[in-house]
Amino acid sequence: MPADNAIPSGPRCRLAVVLSHPTQYYSPWFRWLAAHTALELRVFYLWDFGVTARTDPRFGTTFAWDVDLLSGYAHEFVPNRSRRPGTEHFGGLDNPELAARVAAWRPDAALVFGYRYRTHLGFLAWARRQRLPLIFRGDSHLIDQPPLGLLKRWMLAWVFRQFAAVTFVGQANRDYFRTFGVPEGKLHFAPHAVDTSLFDSTRLDHRTAAAALRTELGLAPATRVMLFAGKFHPEKQPRALLAAFLALAPRDTSLVFVGDGAEKAALIEAAQAAPPGTVHILPFANQSAMPARYLLADLFVLPSLGLYETWGLAVNEAMHLGVPCLVSHRVGCQRDLVTEGETGWVFRAGDHAHLQSQLAAALAADPAPLRSRIAGRIAGYTYASAAAGLQAAVAAVTRA
Repeated sequence: MPADNAIPSGPRCRLAVVLSHPTQYYSPWFRWLAAHTALELRVFYLWDFGVTARTDPRFGTTFAWDVDLLSGYAHEFVPNRSRRPGTEHFGGLDNPELAARVAAWRPDAALVFGYRYRTHLGFLAWARRQRLPLIFRGDSHLIDQPPLGLLKRWMLAWVFRQFAAVTFVGQANRDYFRTFGVPEGKLHFAPHAVDTSLFDSTRLDHRTAAAALRTELGLAPATRVMLFAGKFHPEKQPRALLAAFLALAPRDTSLVFVGDGAEKAALIEAAQAAPPGTVHILPFANQSAMPARYLLADLFVLPSLGLYETWGLAVNEAMHLGVPCLVSHRVGCQRDLVTEGETGWVFRAGDHAHLQSQLAAALAADPAPLRSRIAGRIAGYTYASAAAGLQAAVAAVTRA
């Protein structure tokens, strides 16, 4: 797999990108593509969440990302006329000017993220009339999901037939597309990745911040730290993790929560049963502060029960910083990144006894061999690797 400082060869192409809003994961990738590939990129954003301070309904807090999301690549914001803008419902993205703006730029192909909104369906119909080749990117999976009805299966199969190529982020996502009839020849592996220039364990500023945070929390040098970072929401199972920690009562170990959300009050109340100084509940941390939180940890835990945990990019972040991970089997990246006993541990989602036993196994393991295997595994999940897959898709759909 190419490293992030490599320059993959690829076709020259004007590629329009349609994405709901700037994100801390994709904006740095777009900047990387503009700097390191032959693609002439222009991103059409449908909403300004992420760069304008707004309330995230799951975090329950108002913020804008504190990392640069807009420089280094061409982009524009297409007016969204929805009365209730957002990605929580079908009408939250309603951008009637999108087709005209894309047409004015005259792309050779378009990369489309998602299909669930009014804007997307209108754009698919327009692109089909214009014979503009479309590439799809999504990360859904079917792990433990109940069988879909015939109508929904037909609708999804119809949607994916509108695309000349599809990029998949991992094994569970590939299985998802194959289930809905996407032929093997249309599939191109473009893995989920994060900004390795930010999640770099050699950066002195991150290590200094992690040491300062350890001192602030009163953690002794030998104290092991388990970390949960994300939304305090029932589907993320923060209280189940706390319950397992309390039942296990490991010596010289602390559990640190970073985030916000609907379960915060209940989490704080439940944490009162812990011995003093062993459970710490920290507020939501913006993107630039997250590397220090991961470097504080000996183990990162993503115990999601919900079916919406399509990948879990926090696992990428933790692994780039050398932190072993324990995840539930419903986390989309599990089959690709977290191999039992090799790069981390896996427990059966919803099985609290299994979560507890796997926590015990993780705390008993020697971290040194794990870290070397983690580095080898995550090395294939970079912006360069994702770019190689995207360029293969572009070449396939623009080939004369």
